[in-house]
Amino acid sequence: MVLADLGRRINSAMSELTRSNVVDEKAVDNMLREVCSALLESDVNIKLVATLRNNIKKKINFKELGPNVNRRRIAQKAIFDELCALVDPHVDEKGDGGFKPRKDRCNVIMFVGLQGAGKTTSCTKLALWYHRRGFKVGLVCADTFRAGAFDQLKQNAIKAKIPYYGSYTETDPVVVAAEGVARFKQEKFNLIIVDTSGRHRQETELFAEMVQISQTVKPNQTIMVLDASIGQAAESQSKAFKESSDFGAIILTKMDGHAKGGGAISAVAATNTPIVFIGTGEHIHDIEPFTPEQFVSKLLGMGDMKGLVDHVKTLNLDQKETMKHIEQGIFTVRDLRDQMSNIMKMGPLSKMAGMIPGMSQMMGQIGEEESDNRFKRMMYIMDSMTEKELDSDGKIFVAEPTRITRVAKGSGTSVVEVEQLLSQQRTMAKMVKQVGGKKARPKMKRLRA
Repeated sequence: MVLADLGRRINSAMSELTRSNVVDEKAVDNMLREVCSALLESDVNIKLVATLRNNIKKKINFKELGPNVNRRRIAQKAIFDELCALVDPHVDEKGDGGFKPRKDRCNVIMFVGLQGAGKTTSCTKLALWYHRRGFKVGLVCADTFRAGAFDQLKQNAIKAKIPYYGSYTETDPVVVAAEGVARFKQEKFNLIIVDTSGRHRQETELFAEMVQISQTVKPNQTIMVLDASIGQAAESQSKAFKESSDFGAIILTKMDGHAKGGGAISAVAATNTPIVFIGTGEHIHDIEPFTPEQFVSKLLGMGDMKGLVDHVKTLNLDQKETMKHIEQGIFTVRDLRDQMSNIMKMGPLSKMAGMIPGMSQMMGQIGEEESDNRFKRMMYIMDSMTEKELDSDGKIFVAEPTRITRVAKGSGTSVVEVEQLLSQQRTMAKMVKQVGGKKARPKMKRLRA
């Protein structure tokens, strides 16, 4: 993911500040210079970058800070908060972007967008995303304009095992949309996704057709699909579409391969239109809900424990013990082993690693193939541990360092690798403790002797 380069540069600048002996205005200015340069190179609007810089400077005004204040922490929090604000559309949750399909009724979502933005693929991705969360989903191809549109949706739907509706003979998209929605409603589907023809803002007839489809199927939500590679142009495109079609949310596609993704997100946020999902790859599983905090956390390599937990819940995996621990704010070495084992079953390693604190930086430095080898070596390390060690919080290795040497020899790895794994477990345990909230216990009990 090209945006990972942006994350590494920002994270590197923040790390330099952390390592500085003295955190003063000069050190902060040097950090901000690197952060702003990275944002500009990722196609973020220069005015937005200037605003971000000024806001950060105001929040870490050393003249107003007391002598005992942790300046590093304040600087890091200011950067995180302002990056979140940069990609936050600041819309009311009660608006269309806050629409949440319910299983106790029929929900209709209509897709609109420019030609070539990845609209049909996004329809399938979203259908599968909801299907894995227990929704009965149907896909309707109301694109009768583009040759092969129905074939594409049909192939995607079959691959995702999602029911679909379309026609090779009916040329009126309004009729196809109406028939498809009516059939799925009759069969008690609780989510129906309608794909429409891609269009340009100059094509008046196609826009009129889109309005007719909307009036016929009466969607609960209309989503516009935008290609992230257009960068800052996303703002003008979304505004132009907004004037002609009443969409309430946006899906940004192709976020995995374009440095302009940062520009697209910030540009769309400037239109006060909510981004509900982002496409992160070519596979049908490569779609993620978008929230500013989770996006920035992953961007900076801080992980996304909430996203990881949510993803695990959608899979048919035996995770009762781990989920129980997470709810309590506990994360043992065994929990780490179980999660890593499941991560290797969940799809592309690069996508799942982004949810684990610190793992995305490791993959960015060594590549996916080497990362896969490291994952396997980490599994070898944990397979060489005793039951007592696996069920511990890792402190047993600090109290008895000889255990690290024994595990390294038994797994055919090095002491450094074992220490790195234990450091990873401690980082995740801290994140889980935050997720666990009030249920977190102040002290870990031994689970097995």
